[in-house]
Amino acid sequence: MADSALTDALAEIRDEFLELEEQDRLLLLLDFANELPDLPERYTDHPDLLERVVECQSPVFLTVEVEQGAVSVIASAAKEAPTTRGFASILAQGIKGLRPDDVLAIPGDFPQMLGLGRAVSPLRLSGMSGMLARIKRQVREKADIAG
Repeated sequence: MADSALTDALAEIRDEFLELEEQDRLLLLLDFANELPDLPERYTDHPDLLERVVECQSPVFLTVEVEQGAVSVIASAAKEAPTTRGFASILAQGIKGLRPDDVLAIPGDFPQMLGLGRAVSPLRLSGMSGMLARIKRQVREKADIAG
């Protein structure tokens, strides 16, 4: 996978993880979990506007907004599911403000690039891959991009 396919924000997040020892990567993931913003008010009373990511072990819901050519990811996951929250937060932070084409160019194996393969289960990494796939699908739909 070429580094050029990663945006600056996602490359920076990846590098943060890879600079740490394996056991410290989980702590960084928890930091990300704590940074996941609460749902905007327009979604709190309308959970039906969010899509459940069934690939995740813990319930996580998300939606994508594309406004003026910039993508935002809005996600919700229980505080009792820090791994899921952390992955959702990484994607929300790493994608915020990107153009749709940049989001679609994110490598599908980005979750594996974080160096968490021995710290979290493959099923958990699969959940993050599921989040990314759903984000890309929603970006295609909302930005009206064929693919």
